[in-house]
Amino acid sequence: MEFSLSPLIYLAIFGAVILVLQGIYLLVFGKSIEHDSKMNRRLELMKKGQAKKDVMEQLRKERALHSGMISLPLYGLLEDRARKGNIAFSAQTLLLLMLGLSLFSFVALQLATQTETTISAAIAVAFGFGGVFVWVSNKAKKRVAAIEEQLPEAIELMVRSLRVGHPFGAALSSAADEVPDPLGTELGLISDEVAYGRDPGEAIVEFGERVDLQDLRFLAVAVSIQQKSGGNLAEILEGLSKVVRSRFKLFRRVRAITAEARWSGVFLSAFPIVAMFGLQAIKPDYYDVVKETPYYVPAALVVCTFLVINIFYMRKMTNIKV
Repeated sequence: MEFSLSPLIYLAIFGAVILVLQGIYLLVFGKSIEHDSKMNRRLELMKKGQAKKDVMEQLRKERALHSGMISLPLYGLLEDRARKGNIAFSAQTLLLLMLGLSLFSFVALQLATQTETTISAAIAVAFGFGGVFVWVSNKAKKRVAAIEEQLPEAIELMVRSLRVGHPFGAALSSAADEVPDPLGTELGLISDEVAYGRDPGEAIVEFGERVDLQDLRFLAVAVSIQQKSGGNLAEILEGLSKVVRSRFKLFRRVRAITAEARWSGVFLSAFPIVAMFGLQAIKPDYYDVVKETPYYVPAALVVCTFLVINIFYMRKMTNIKV
């Protein structure tokens, strides 16, 4: 029985694209940009001797990379993911990386496989653009999930500070110093902006819009209402913390309940692709009989279309709002 190594080579090249992209990111910006340190990045910059104002300007400049002014389909979607993940690369840079990694994939495919030039070019473009998009989406998903998990603890820290008599700005600064990244740096930036005169409700709601978290919008509304009409902000935030924790627990429970359906969707979407690569590896000439027929390409396009529809449909069915 003859085996083909082409499917493994394709997977290796796609993995190399992800690794090269991550390596470029760390090489340009360093490990601190990953937001996984126990001390948040804002405090690390201040510890190195930078003034608070300079740190605030640097963080604001990084945040302004993704302004959302251009609404082209691919560009807008890429910029939205980069904004949620706080990627230090601009959307233009990410598009250039897509082109560069597509070229890298094409050269690797030409050197490592016997695939036709046109097919190699199509696969290279898919690897380059898909690899960057997968990398950015993964970082955005992890960052938003981390912020959502850290938020109840940060609100409780604010509540404790407010109950001992601190103003909201000081309570926000105290929580920013105690909470690690990614939320710690964001709260620190908001506290610095509030210290320079910005409305806290406006700053928090802007943060909530950037990461698209409903809980942050609730926090902004609570702070804004208290500033305009008065009231015990500590009690309001304590109730909000309980609501956020309850929503988070319910969300986890919903994910556990829908896990079977989600994995069924993944299996149904991935099985035809895995089967195709498996057949190609075990019997490389399996499709040679039908490749020359006029119905091969249209049938392949129809199958790919149904696979894409299946992915979106299964995701919509299991995406239960909490």
